[in-house]
Amino acid sequence: MKILIVEDNPANMKLASSLLKKNGYETFEAFDADTGISIAKEQSPDLILMDIQLPGMDGLTATGILKKDPATKSIPIIALTAFAMKGDEEKMLAAGCDGYIPKPIRYKEFLATVDSFLAGSE
Repeated sequence: MKILIVEDNPANMKLASSLLKKNGYETFEAFDADTGISIAKEQSPDLILMDIQLPGMDGLTATGILKKDPATKSIPIIALTAFAMKGDEEKMLAAGCDGYIPKPIRYKEFLATVDSFLAGSE
């Protein structure tokens, strides 16, 4: 299973990537939305973890672009964000995200959410 991580914070990227690799996933990394969109189109990952606060284009805008493209619209996108206030999850889902993982990442919840999204695509 291939997972694209779009995250501009190197520490968060390293944590997410190493957790996923230890659990048998292949990962692709993008530190900005434009690169993430390109990788999604080239690699057709099984899942995208999308940070919301990115330099330049934000993650919700990138999610909208991917969900409008026939080549990438069926790829589940999970928002990975420090926005954890009441109403934020609804905003992410309304923007096209299929799920939501708050930061800081809690290992077990993070992997359980990833696994649940990928369980149906095997």
